[in-house]
Amino acid sequence: MLANYIDHAMKMPIYEIIEDSGAYWGEIPGLQGVWASHRTLEGCRRELREALSDWIALRLRLGLTIPVIADVNLNEITKLV
Repeated sequence: MLANYIDHAMKMPIYEIIEDSGAYWGEIPGLQGVWASHRTLEGCRRELREALSDWIALRLRLGLTIPVIADVNLNEITKLV
C-alpha cells in the first residue's frame, strides 16, 4: 500500500529550474511541505521521493490526515494499528 502510494504520488510532481542557480526545484501538488531541490533533475526526483517518504512517516506518527491519491488511502493504516 505504501509503495503504491509513493509510486502514484511521484507521477504528480511539478518541476522548475531556478534561474539564478540552474538547480531544479520540485513539489507534489496537494501535499503541503513535500518539495526538494537539487542541481540535477534526477537528483531532485530522488530528494523529492525521500521528502515524500519522510512526510508520510511524520504524518502517520502524528496521526495527521494524508490525502488520498489514486484511491490509495494511507489513513487506513492507522485503523489497523
